Amino acid sequence: MHMETPPELEAAADDQNDVTITNREYEGESVIAVDFGPTGAKPSVDVVGDTAIVTVDGNQFEFDVPSDASDVTVNDGILTIKG
Repeated sequence: MHMETPPELEAAADDQNDVTITNREYEGESVIAVDFGPTGAKPSVDVVGDTAIVTVDGNQFEFDVPSDASDVTVNDGILTIKG
C-alpha cells in the first residue's frame, strides 16, 4: 500500500533545491524519507495530535500526518514517515 507524501513536504522540496523526497515500499511497509540536504541541517520533529512540526535551520514546516502512518521520526538528519 502506497502512502501519499504530504503536500506541505512536497511544497518544501519545490521551494528548496536541497530537499529531496524518496518513497519506498518494503514488504508491506511504505516509507517516505525526506533529506533536507548536505548543509549539515539537523531537522527535528514533534508530533502534536495529527500534525507533525518539523524544524530545520530556523525554518518550520507543518503537515498532517498521513492516516496510515505508524511512525514519524528523524534519524541521521533524515525525516522518515513509516506506514
